[in-house]
Amino acid sequence: MPRKLPALNADNRAFWQGGEHGQLLIHKCNGCTRFFHPPGPICPRCASLDVAPCAVSGKGKVLSYTLNYQQWSSDLEVPYVVAIIELAEQEGLRFVSNVVGMDPQRVYIDMPVRVSFLNVEDVWLPLFEKDQ
Repeated sequence: MPRKLPALNADNRAFWQGGEHGQLLIHKCNGCTRFFHPPGPICPRCASLDVAPCAVSGKGKVLSYTLNYQQWSSDLEVPYVVAIIELAEQEGLRFVSNVVGMDPQRVYIDMPVRVSFLNVEDVWLPLFEKDQ
């Protein structure tokens, strides 16, 4: 069973396709200068319509995580890590992703991470690896 991919639209396309150029694109409000995720047409903080995707460093830290042992499909290696990643650009700028490229048992809270991308069809999934 392949990964379920997001439905692309005008608001989220930059986030899901920025990895093609090695960029993690997060929406930023030009009114209050805050980043926000998930992407949308209106800033959730100040209600400005002056928002656009902006490249960020792709660096952050593991805020919380879980080790998952349920093998939902035959091609899924267990255990795997699902983590809440907080990006370095702004406190509270978080989203859920996987930590890859290491023994899942060695993931820890506050571990520095950096983005990597997995290309599936026309989507570049942002995943995270330990940052040295």
